[in-house]
Amino acid sequence: MTLQQLKYAIEVANRGSINEAAKRLFISQPSLSNAIKDLEEEMSISIFERTNKGISLSKEGVEFLSYARQVVEQAELLESRYLNSKPSPQHFSVSTQHYAFAVNAFVSLVQEHGQDEYELALRETKTHEIIEDVKSMRSEIGILYLNEFNGKVINKLLKSANLQFTSLFTAKPHIFVSIKNPLAKQSIVKIEQLQPYPNLSFDQGEYNSFHFAEEILSTLTHKKSIRVNDRATLFNLLIGLNGYTISTGVLSADLNGNEIIPVPLDCEESINVGWISHKNVALSKLGMSYVEALKLAIGQ
Repeated sequence: MTLQQLKYAIEVANRGSINEAAKRLFISQPSLSNAIKDLEEEMSISIFERTNKGISLSKEGVEFLSYARQVVEQAELLESRYLNSKPSPQHFSVSTQHYAFAVNAFVSLVQEHGQDEYELALRETKTHEIIEDVKSMRSEIGILYLNEFNGKVINKLLKSANLQFTSLFTAKPHIFVSIKNPLAKQSIVKIEQLQPYPNLSFDQGEYNSFHFAEEILSTLTHKKSIRVNDRATLFNLLIGLNGYTISTGVLSADLNGNEIIPVPLDCEESINVGWISHKNVALSKLGMSYVEALKLAIGQ
């Protein structure tokens, strides 16, 4: 086993594709495949599962990669300390539902810990993909919410993937609306008052079930409904179409301006927002710093 083989395995896990990893590593795909195969044979495990849909980490591979990352990080520290080389680029990735506070925390992380070189990733994505990203270690941390309705399904997935959920805060539901929307003038909005306005929600792709919805009360029917893929589009439609979406009420004027405001929604539901990570893998330095930045971003 060589340090280079470990770096190869980490890159394949990060890219989710041997072909893409080979391009990033500037080696041929057969050479990379053979290096991974030799490593698996030496370790007597299958690090990756290969299917017609691509490549993914096996259960053994997740554990192996957690150790491999630590070995590579320690080797880079040794090189930096004793070979007078420049600090190695920092690596960190987070996958999240579409929360402005997650972006604020990411900005704070980069401002505080960013060196001359870093390779970071912030993925605002679908709920199921967040779980898969953390499971496969494509991301170190995932951010999503649990409530009474989706908790049983989400917790079952987390348990099977050996992931844990850590709560950040619990919020009462709010709607986000344009300041020009008539509902913006109310101190609280009843559910029946939403009917005349377009309901905006985030598309969940092939896992577009009620339990993976990013918005609570996902089983309600709407006369007008629009699904989108990104936060900027959703906010533009909130303004342009007088639409609404249901969320936590935590909004960033720095990122989103003052054209959209939260208004409390009159219902008994609650939203428990938190972060997920591997149970048996300690957070990296950047991972721990990001969690602290999250707490600051939500005012804890």
